[in-house]
Amino acid sequence: MKKGKKRKQELLNLAYHMFIEKGYENTSIDEIVAKSGIAKGTYYYYFESKEATLEAVIEMMIKKNSTAAKEILTAELSIPEKLVSVVDAFRPDKEESVITNVLERKENIIMHDKICKKIVEVAVPILAEIVKEGIAQGIFLCTHIEERVKMLLVMSQHMFDYGFFGERDVEVYIDMLEKSLGAKSGTMHFISKVLVEGAKE
Repeated sequence: MKKGKKRKQELLNLAYHMFIEKGYENTSIDEIVAKSGIAKGTYYYYFESKEATLEAVIEMMIKKNSTAAKEILTAELSIPEKLVSVVDAFRPDKEESVITNVLERKENIIMHDKICKKIVEVAVPILAEIVKEGIAQGIFLCTHIEERVKMLLVMSQHMFDYGFFGERDVEVYIDMLEKSLGAKSGTMHFISKVLVEGAKE
């Protein structure tokens, strides 16, 4: 890694940990600069604003999630379990919610949209590969795979990331998922247990 890229990555790692420890709002550029030991001008060479730093930090998180998701492809799991695990891999860790929650503010709507599109761009090919494997094994039967997994991902993000769902929501979600992928009834039923356990954490 070249010196410039290494310095930028060090700043990103530092900002990431400071955002988690202090919160995004309570962390200033001056504090990041002071802790990094670099000149303020050097900081602005890499990031034009605190918002740009936040966006870069979240993109770094997505890259980390993508790496974890790709490892699931070769894991000893059933095809349905792989599918759910990959979707779950793109959800922020509990401690990272202090960073991602900032995107829900009205002033960050453009960044929020950009990050959501980035997640879809990275996750859809991975999910599509799993569905194709499921079709080959006779577990799923569907066409327009990329479009289907995109809808699955978007629906999952909006419904489950904040824990605002009831038992009937889960039943309908599973039913829609199975029908969309052409799976037999009951194939994805294990999701209800996963969601209940996740909500308790």
